[in-house]
Amino acid sequence: MEEIKFVDIGEGITEGHVQKWLVKDMDDVKEDQAVVQVETDKAVVSMPAPKPGKIKIVAKEGSDVKVGDVMAYIGTPEELKSAGTSKPTEKAVAVKNVATKPQAQGAQIQIDKPSQRVLAPPSVRHLAETLGIDISKVKGTGANGKITEDDVKAYASSTSAENGKANTEKTEEAKQMQPVTATERIPLTQTRKAIARNMELSWQIPRASHMDLIDATTLFDIVKKEKEKTLKQLDIKLSYLPFIIKAAVEALKENPHFNASYDKEKQEIIVKKYYNIGLAAEAPDGLKVVVIRDSDKKSIVEIAKEIDELHKKVLNQTISLAEMRDTSFTITNVGSLGGGFLAIPMINYPDVAILGITMIRDMPVVKDGNIVAGKVLPFTITFDHRVVDGAEAVKFGNAFKAYLEDPEFLDML
Repeated sequence: MEEIKFVDIGEGITEGHVQKWLVKDMDDVKEDQAVVQVETDKAVVSMPAPKPGKIKIVAKEGSDVKVGDVMAYIGTPEELKSAGTSKPTEKAVAVKNVATKPQAQGAQIQIDKPSQRVLAPPSVRHLAETLGIDISKVKGTGANGKITEDDVKAYASSTSAENGKANTEKTEEAKQMQPVTATERIPLTQTRKAIARNMELSWQIPRASHMDLIDATTLFDIVKKEKEKTLKQLDIKLSYLPFIIKAAVEALKENPHFNASYDKEKQEIIVKKYYNIGLAAEAPDGLKVVVIRDSDKKSIVEIAKEIDELHKKVLNQTISLAEMRDTSFTITNVGSLGGGFLAIPMINYPDVAILGITMIRDMPVVKDGNIVAGKVLPFTITFDHRVVDGAEAVKFGNAFKAYLEDPEFLDML
């Protein structure tokens, strides 16, 4: 009999959420067959069966697992009779009343039984403490047995009724903690936990932003002209984004400190000699950043095809960790959502900078001294001010702008 454990998959991931079992309890499975999908804070990963046999599932869908936890067993029906039925709890035991002096004859050491994990947020624990309640005795009715404020209050009421008395002061304090309006507590998904951590890291970066406008008339005309052709001939949806990526790569070559990261401990700038462009992508479970690797070596059509493939994987939640690693620079396309004129995006830690693109819109532009109708693309470059200064941001912006306004550069399908 072999165990299927939630293994260490790297990237600092320590826990996961059992999203879906791909087989049923006591099904026959083959070696290397994907049997369960586990959502981590980076992606949804599939865990394979280590050998053929019958599977006994012990970690239910919707439960959380930590690295090393057993999720299932594989073996013969006889072997599986002795398999555990749930995740192992903590094996440590607590020792109380251990005297530093020799014990009197007949004295004993009290050993507690292994304690079950109590699932309750800090606010609920505080409420239980205020009411003088042992929270381990409260039965949780929330997700995965989580204890809620209502569970604590219900336990307090039942205990009070049984004892025939109530602590007035504590009851009044509990009433004051009642929300003024109805609320709903929604636990963070693994993805949102990762987003929260990354945003906290990003917020520590001393940042500044440079904004400008691009005359995107030529870009608009080329995409409009080639869009139907590439869709019919190559089955590729052409958008402005591949051109924006190529223009950004050229601007990065001229301004290499934007294609970098910062080592705070050693106080060094780590300039990347590759161009892995991260793209912020909206997913059903939260924002993800997919990576177009070696963007400088790929054509507009190749990049367009890769964007389409990665977008589909994000939507159906089959994107892998490898496809979201090692960005050197990130682009977020707010314009794809249809709104906003200018945006100041958060830097994708540990990158030095992020380029924010909004929607192309009709605006007056000057051509040969005359004001004419044109297509304008606003952009923002937000950067780590420890690594680059405002003057360098202007140089990057001017280079990026020049490439996207150059018909010869754009005409490279």
